[in-house]
Amino acid sequence: MKNWKIILAILTANVVMMAAGYTMLIPFLPVYLMHELGVGPDAVKMWNGAIFSITFLIGGIMAPIWGKMADTKGKKMMAMRAGAGLAISYFLGGIVTSPEQMFGVRVIQGFAAGLWSVCLAIATSLVPMDKLGLSLGILQAGLTCGNVIGPLVGGSLATLFGMRTSFFVAGALLTIITVIFLFYIPEPPKQPVVVKESKPRQPLLQKPIIREALLYVAVVQMVILLIQPILTLYVGELNQGQGNLMFLSGLAFSLVGIASAITAPSWGRFGQEHGFYRSLCLATLFSGVLSFVVAIPNTLTPFFVVNFTYGLCSAGIQPSLSAVLASNTDPDQRGRIFGFMFSAQQFGSMVGPLFGGAIATFFPMRSLFFVAGALLLAISGAVYLRHGKEKPCVY
Repeated sequence: MKNWKIILAILTANVVMMAAGYTMLIPFLPVYLMHELGVGPDAVKMWNGAIFSITFLIGGIMAPIWGKMADTKGKKMMAMRAGAGLAISYFLGGIVTSPEQMFGVRVIQGFAAGLWSVCLAIATSLVPMDKLGLSLGILQAGLTCGNVIGPLVGGSLATLFGMRTSFFVAGALLTIITVIFLFYIPEPPKQPVVVKESKPRQPLLQKPIIREALLYVAVVQMVILLIQPILTLYVGELNQGQGNLMFLSGLAFSLVGIASAITAPSWGRFGQEHGFYRSLCLATLFSGVLSFVVAIPNTLTPFFVVNFTYGLCSAGIQPSLSAVLASNTDPDQRGRIFGFMFSAQQFGSMVGPLFGGAIATFFPMRSLFFVAGALLLAISGAVYLRHGKEKPCVY
């Protein structure tokens, strides 16, 4: 068995490539539909919404199934399934000629999804429990780095060689990830399940602490997708039509990502030492307050500064939630629990843009930041009331 630090480093590299491959393509999908697949300006919103949503829908339905199979058939096998499936879908995305075919590709991606959740399941099964918070923080930093790198690489490839090249490069990255899992990542050892005859093990979704955490996961993802779809438009509104909008909106996304990558490991270490509920409470509290503050500036420079600060604080949310789920689950159930987590994220991703679009239709765009802040503060308050007096677990 390899040293857990080596495994964590390999998994982090895989996560960086996974996130970069995804974000190389997704921000530019509307442009791809119009310029390469012949979709007109009037129909692009409909096709873009359908093509986005179908992957979230199928991924959300399939995630618990893949998670259960990861526990019973092997986490490594499920990682290779997801990696190979995504690689094939990306290669197919580079050769499609119609929006209907692209819709089919996104259906395949929905069935292939789950690589991030199985990476979490493998990591939490192999790293020592007293390093859980730090390890999840490092993985989250890797995910964020990939999210920053992807749009920059994708934009450059599209400019120099055309958008189809980005699909082929993303497919190559996922192929590399699959090969790395095959040869370099061990299958976590199966541990015997001890079940007392007088008290059988409770199903995961019957545990209130698990249901609560999954609800937080869905709401946090909804908050993220409230803001992301309108961020480019909001940056354009603040900039009043001056300058390069694509560059400035990319900078807005990147600043949050860079800030998150800087502080995610520290948040994980803080949660390990002081309790994951405490880190979740503080991260959502600070992020909620800053969501209100970020709506105040009327010019770009202070908006970017507050946005960067928001990224420093919000980096603690996802590692804390992942650690709460992992620390309240037996090792042989990690595939299931992170499958449920991925499912909750997918459904949050579906609801967020719909909710945000409805609000933005009737109210100014900056009102979305107030709604996002209120939801984050609500999570912080609920966590404090339910778990504020709990002592951190010592492993």
